[in-house]
Amino acid sequence: MDIDAVPQEGNATLAGHRKAMYARATDGRIVIAASRGWEAEEIVTAHAVSAFDKQAALVRERVERGAASPLEYWMIARRMDAALLAQASGIFGWRVRRHLRADRFARLPARTLARYADALGLPVATLVRLP
Repeated sequence: MDIDAVPQEGNATLAGHRKAMYARATDGRIVIAASRGWEAEEIVTAHAVSAFDKQAALVRERVERGAASPLEYWMIARRMDAALLAQASGIFGWRVRRHLRADRFARLPARTLARYADALGLPVATLVRLP
């Protein structure tokens, strides 16, 4: 994309901030240009956030019924999946999936809870319950 074609329509999801985009300058070099975003990006982002919110509501119901652990709720609320949480926490993926079960999560040692809390950016006291 040429530097003159970098979208500047504005995007409410960026909250007034700009983002960097690569564009071709007049001399043919690739440079970084500031963009305020565009409407199509805003629509797609809003749909994705809506889908995450619906998924979080479903998981919350499962946690309240005892069918899932609070870890699953916080994972979804932080826009992660099991693979990403495994990578961020340094815990094997199969163990993360196992800890999504309420009975397994209830028996986790404090050290493992601290690793999850750190990866999710939460205090341990918040991690072990719903908001």
